Amino acid sequence: MDGSSFPRVALVCLLAVAGTSSLVGCARTATTSSRPASESSEEAAERAEETASQREEAAELAKDREELAEIEAKKREEAAEATEQASAAKAKQREKVSKAEAKKRVKEAEANAKKREAAVRTQAKKREGALRTQTKKREEARRQKAKKREQAATRKPPASSTVETTSTSASTAVPTPAPAPAP
Repeated sequence: MDGSSFPRVALVCLLAVAGTSSLVGCARTATTSSRPASESSEEAAERAEETASQREEAAELAKDREELAEIEAKKREEAAEATEQASAAKAKQREKVSKAEAKKRVKEAEANAKKREAAVRTQAKKREGALRTQTKKREEARRQKAKKREQAATRKPPASSTVETTSTSASTAVPTPAPAPAP
């Protein structure tokens, strides 16, 4: 029970105790005392009034107890509804927070995927550039070799005159340069 209904309950209980004690007290006096034979009708009317008022008080007490029980039931019901509403609100808030966190995780995952993809592209471009550089160096080296061969071939005296003069001694063959591949 909450603090505001406790005084009401205490008051109802006090009234109930007071009413039942007065009823019990009247019953004892009525059974234990000897009535005078010449009791006046006035006293009988007073007793009847007292009994009627006691019955009314008892009925009012019962009615008050019922009303109090109804009020307490309403308060319990309202408290339960308030608790239910608070629970629902908390659940909605938790759901909202979890959805926001899920969205955040998805965005982070997408951003990380984009970063990885960009890194892979950058790495691929670097590899491709390195391959191009190697290929260019190889081509340049081939050209240089071919150029040197040509220069060496043009600097030497014609091979036929040396071959004829030395034909009686040992013959030496001059290799012919291979054609350079087309770039």
